[in-house]
Amino acid sequence: MDYITHITSAGERWDQLAQRYYGSAYRYPPIIAANPHVPTTATLPAGVRLAIPVLEEQTATEDLPPWLR
Repeated sequence: MDYITHITSAGERWDQLAQRYYGSAYRYPPIIAANPHVPTTATLPAGVRLAIPVLEEQTATEDLPPWLR
């Protein structure tokens, strides 16, 4: 699997990183899983090196509930 390196700024959150890299705040679990050395806290301290997994593109409808697809 390929990864992008991200160095955190103070106060960044897992969901913000998912939004930035994947276009959906709900796709944060792969980022947490790829960084077991980082405690899962509400906000991240500055200067933490994270591995952001490169995921396949997700179609816009995958984030929608079934009745809106």
